[in-house]
Amino acid sequence: MTSTLPNPPVTEAASAPPDRPARPVQAPAEPAPSSSRRVAVAGMIGSTVEWYDFYLYGTATALVFNELFFSSLDPVTGVLAAFGTYTVGFLARPLGAAVAGHVGDRLGRKPVLVASLFVMGLASALVGLLPTYRQAGLISPLLLVLLRLVQGFAVGAEQGGAAVLTVESATAKRRGLWGSFAMSGSSLGLLLSSSAFALTQWLTDDKAFLAWGWRVLFLSSVVLIVVGLVLRSTLQEPKVFTTAQPAEKPLRDIVRHHRAPLFQAIGMRISQTGASYFYTVFVLFYLTEQTGHPKSLGVTAVTVSAAVSMLTSPLWGAASDRFGRKPVFLFGAIGSALYVVPFFLLVQNGSAAVIVLAVVLGVNVFHDAMFGPQAAWFSELFRTDMRLSGAALGYQTGAVLGGGLLPLVATSLYLLAAETPWLVCGYFLLLSALTITAALRAPETRGRELG
Repeated sequence: MTSTLPNPPVTEAASAPPDRPARPVQAPAEPAPSSSRRVAVAGMIGSTVEWYDFYLYGTATALVFNELFFSSLDPVTGVLAAFGTYTVGFLARPLGAAVAGHVGDRLGRKPVLVASLFVMGLASALVGLLPTYRQAGLISPLLLVLLRLVQGFAVGAEQGGAAVLTVESATAKRRGLWGSFAMSGSSLGLLLSSSAFALTQWLTDDKAFLAWGWRVLFLSSVVLIVVGLVLRSTLQEPKVFTTAQPAEKPLRDIVRHHRAPLFQAIGMRISQTGASYFYTVFVLFYLTEQTGHPKSLGVTAVTVSAAVSMLTSPLWGAASDRFGRKPVFLFGAIGSALYVVPFFLLVQNGSAAVIVLAVVLGVNVFHDAMFGPQAAWFSELFRTDMRLSGAALGYQTGAVLGGGLLPLVATSLYLLAAETPWLVCGYFLLLSALTITAALRAPETRGRELG
């Protein structure tokens, strides 16, 4: 709650690490509501462009990359190899987060967002120019892995930066709502990528799609990156950041003195990203292999859930402003764990409409209840001078342990269990247990002063 009395000079003596002296800090003014909305919308659109590229790769991995870049392998091994390249992208995300955290906490949030968008767009456009295995042999999958690493680095820098800048620019009573807009950029990016895939498949036959249709989707990144860069160039640094004294080594301070909130953020990301990539990547493979439905059904289900997320993520973020970050998040984490077995039962025995509804319930009810409050909660866990470092590392390390491994591990467990999903369910429950434990240990931060 913001005081109506004059703000006296304050110090951070209580929160400063033992090897750093207390320093005077000027309390920043509360952001204007109109400024909060503008930053939130600009942040969301920029994130949309970046996540369009990242999710485009995930959809292509599940549907075509095994045929294009691993055609010398048998079908099962080719699928596992394709998911392996998908996982590689996650390994670079913590490195991107570390670099972005240091630059963003020292120099500003805006340079991080502009650079990450340019790098992501360039890497995606180059994927669209790659030769296939039949054209270039082994160098083709090697270049694919290299570009996926670049994508992972860029998105590792992007997510924490967009979330922190949006939350720092928001009014205290609306951090959950506006922070969820920055996170909703990933949902809109998923919607655009899955819609683009569905439209291209509809306009071309299978042969044409494998020959050139998929390339158009990646090359379109060149247009989107220009739009995103123009929008991000208009953003201003938040006052809460410009009035704070930067830490000399924010990453060192996080690791030495703020490990508890870092581990809490990592733990809370594990099941959330696991659920995200379970429904948007693994399910595409499972529906085609197990149920015999066409590839278009999985893409349709993902497209519908991504569209609904544009509404549900902000609603869950707003709910965390009213009821608190912890209860909303725990509802999603516990519900997601309880839903995984019913989900497989619905998919195995249901019609196409039931399958789409099953995916929507998993994503928009349970996943989004975890996803919506995250930007505000993670940002509120850390001090201003190390906020981007802490939030970004939490986001991306948790993403590697959760979503990064899930498509590969889940597919392997599915094949190991004679093409039944029950080992996958056990793995998902393990991820959920880690996330629920972390959320229970994390403090409630709604209304906490960021300065």
